[in-house]
Amino acid sequence: METTDPPASLLCREVKDRRGRVYRVGESAADILGHGRVWMVVLPWLGMTGIACAGYAFLTARGGLRDAHQWGGELFRPAGLWALCQTAVALPAGLLRESRRLTARTAVLTGAFGTLLGYLSLAFAAGLPLVRLGFAVVGGVSAGLVHSTCLTLPGKWYPERRGGPTGFVASGLAFGAVPLLPVLGSGAGRADHRFLLAATGAGVCLVVASAGWFFRDPPKNWWPPHIDPLRVAAGPVARRARERNPPAVRQFGTWQAARTPALWLMCLCVLGTAGAAALGCRWLVPLAREAGFTGHTVRTAAALALTAGAGLGAVGVLSDRVGRRATLTGACLVLGGAQFGLLAAAGTGSVSLFLGSAGAAGLAGGAVPALVAALAADHFGENHSAGAYGLVAGSAALAVLAGLGAAAGDPGGRAAHGAFVLAGYTGLACAVPALFLTAPGRPRARRIVPNPHPLGEEMA
Repeated sequence: METTDPPASLLCREVKDRRGRVYRVGESAADILGHGRVWMVVLPWLGMTGIACAGYAFLTARGGLRDAHQWGGELFRPAGLWALCQTAVALPAGLLRESRRLTARTAVLTGAFGTLLGYLSLAFAAGLPLVRLGFAVVGGVSAGLVHSTCLTLPGKWYPERRGGPTGFVASGLAFGAVPLLPVLGSGAGRADHRFLLAATGAGVCLVVASAGWFFRDPPKNWWPPHIDPLRVAAGPVARRARERNPPAVRQFGTWQAARTPALWLMCLCVLGTAGAAALGCRWLVPLAREAGFTGHTVRTAAALALTAGAGLGAVGVLSDRVGRRATLTGACLVLGGAQFGLLAAAGTGSVSLFLGSAGAAGLAGGAVPALVAALAADHFGENHSAGAYGLVAGSAALAVLAGLGAAAGDPGGRAAHGAFVLAGYTGLACAVPALFLTAPGRPRARRIVPNPHPLGEEMA
């Protein structure tokens, strides 16, 4: 162990482990922030909830936009472009954040005001070109800035157990739908789409900007002072968690991480699970209509939102206990199996199985990005975790492009059954690369072979 005292601060010191990784210890979160680090979980959750509410507002007001402007199926294109811009901006935003040219506060404030502009242009749009520019491009990029910043910030402040905080923040994506569920059920969004979109944009801007004003990244290599980074805790729970989720052997740069097999395995998981979730969401309503479950649309949406929201935090805590690789593998298996459960429910007419499978699909689909965000910090270190996560999240753009092509296809009949079969097998297949995820640079445990010539008494 090597200890050095950086001249910039008298409150902290830097220690190195046997592999040379540097830990900055001594400063508490209260010394840096002026308050506890729990606020770097609560405030990102508010930001994530607000930006998710903006996305659900478009789905709720889609009927009103279609009737007011006679925009039929063309509405799918701005929505797909919005999702494409949201995923594509994760990498440049992560690179700018890690280079300190874009702070977490600036990223979220920019995203908040951009979301307001996007939804105002959608509410008062005179034609689809303005919708594509204002809502899809500006609004999508803004949502991506908020999403990637909020999801990667808790892992920097909780390097010793980042699964639970990251999962809790990710649950905001599901809880963002809850305020709009009554509107979806009453159909008010069809008549009052302009008021709904303008009010949602203003409310989201206020909530997200208020939360983002207090965002701050910790110093490079920061580690909480009450935990010794060089020793494993004596408690069995903490010791098992450290063994299942060991810290990165060193701090990898974004492009250094791109040259490791672990990052590409994560990309395969994200690409496959995003495609499976997109296929399931696209054909969920047509399958429900074909099976006679049209009266349960709101209940299905509520099952997806509430189950995923309540379960994501628990999944994060579970990943701290049993390991993130095992939890990610289980999430892929659940996501794939839930697609077959939906098909079985439609064939048997079981509403309870349909709602349970929809909730399981929403939980597993939401858990994968949170687990991958935590895994990126586990494998490549916290200093450049936003850039590494941006590389992985960008792979979901391919699934979005495939979804744009699927949106123009026939949404009913055999297409729905084929889509769910494809989504199910894709989700199950994603468990294979998840099984082989290992941290780069960490030596694998080898089988210990006993000495065939042990030290005998005659040699003592």
